[in-house]
Amino acid sequence: MHLSCLPFLLILISGIFCQYDYESVPYFTEGDYGYSHSMFEPSTAVCAPECNCPVSYPSAMYCDKLKLKSLPIIPSGIKYLYLRNNMIDGIEENAFDNVTDLEWLILDHNHLENSKIKGKPFSKLKSLKKLHISYNNLTEDVGPLASTLDELQLTNNKITKISPSALEGLVNLTIIHLQNNQLKEDSISGVFKGLDSLLYLDLSHNQLTKPPLGLPANILMLYFDNNHITNIPDHYFQPFKALQFLRLSHNQLTDAGIPGNVLNITSLIELDLSYNQLKSIPTVSENLENYYLQVNQINKFPVSSFCKVVGVLAYSKIKHLRLDGNNLTRADLPQEMYNCLRMAGDISLE
Repeated sequence: MHLSCLPFLLILISGIFCQYDYESVPYFTEGDYGYSHSMFEPSTAVCAPECNCPVSYPSAMYCDKLKLKSLPIIPSGIKYLYLRNNMIDGIEENAFDNVTDLEWLILDHNHLENSKIKGKPFSKLKSLKKLHISYNNLTEDVGPLASTLDELQLTNNKITKISPSALEGLVNLTIIHLQNNQLKEDSISGVFKGLDSLLYLDLSHNQLTKPPLGLPANILMLYFDNNHITNIPDHYFQPFKALQFLRLSHNQLTDAGIPGNVLNITSLIELDLSYNQLKSIPTVSENLENYYLQVNQINKFPVSSFCKVVGVLAYSKIKHLRLDGNNLTRADLPQEMYNCLRMAGDISLE
């Protein structure tokens, strides 16, 4: 992706995440496991002795990088709990009995296994909004979860299945990260049904051979990159009326696997089909702005893939088009392309 595309993406993505009220709690993104300045402040009296509860954020407890093998005692009043980069492999059933109003639970980079999570400890967290258990040893979901949950991150585990009831009733769930697991389409088809608030779903780096069924129609961002997808069922995207970002890069898509108008999605702003086995350019909506087709086997450029008709008010809104790594040169581009792609400021062929 060219750097010129990044500001556009960041603006749109920030628009989704800005809907959350983080209450000024210091929060680190995945991969940033250093301490903020608040970690060097005096800790409150009501805090696990091995952890830190900064005076300026007394409801947050930081227990990162302490080589913990089990959860510490969590005092009442803690709402934001960080336990990243430890050696925790299990959770007792009564672990959260004292903090049923916990809102954030961050358990990334531990050794958690489903067999060592006793009972249903997460079901007791009736106010939980964010649950992060990425980079662990989970093989399945950790439900049931509270209906208050708005963000679930289970990336970089070994998850092969999600039970049909695991996400049932999570009407506030907006973001799901499931990338880098071992999921197949049959193991997740239907599990997202009823998630009417879901805007962001990342299933990249799994074992899908086709897109799963039963996804909510209101989804905004959908990522299937780095799977084994060979075909997309005809009319698959027809229910999606708000879909703006779709990634299908690094799959095994051929021309035969993409029915004529299946990607002609009027709401779509960005489509990534790079690193597949396409020989022709799939037809898209005139509303598409960013189209990534690099590293395929494309050898022709039909203007009809972008414009049904060309006129004063009829043209493609494509701004960025990547075709590098294909069998095309500038000489292969038809002259009428420039009337169709009149808004394109970046067409990459090399």
